[in-house]
Amino acid sequence: MAQAQRGETAKIDARGARLLAVEARFYDGIGAMLLEGARKAAAAAGATLDLVSVPGALEIPAALAIALDDADRDGRPYDGAVALGCVVRGETFHFEIVAGESARALMDLSVARRFPLGNAILTVETLAQAEERADPARGDKGGEAVRAALALVALKRGARVR
Repeated sequence: MAQAQRGETAKIDARGARLLAVEARFYDGIGAMLLEGARKAAAAAGATLDLVSVPGALEIPAALAIALDDADRDGRPYDGAVALGCVVRGETFHFEIVAGESARALMDLSVARRFPLGNAILTVETLAQAEERADPARGDKGGEAVRAALALVALKRGARVR
């Protein structure tokens, strides 16, 4: 697999890698853009991308753990995964709980299982910010999450760390 130099975007060759995308559809349009970017990045790298949809960001870690267990039990484990979703700040403390707890649970899952995971749960002040970050032609955070997961897949497969 190709490795990027500092400041470059890697052209990742992940032929045969099997990824899972778990997307929260609470903000359906944002989710669709994140998924579009993720699918394009996976295809460009030669990876496959399966999809599980859940209502909101708090459901992503549990759905990911369940899907990983199911895939392992079926003898078709995933090489990596991406979390796709959006949390928009409101007038209550709920934003901090959802943003913090979903990120914490994903990190715990990734580290405990030593599992490659890209996190594109956007945490924003406004929907306009979310649209900017999610749009594959602008922020492409869905694509970035796939590339991050694939970089960790490469590391797990034995790529050199520089």
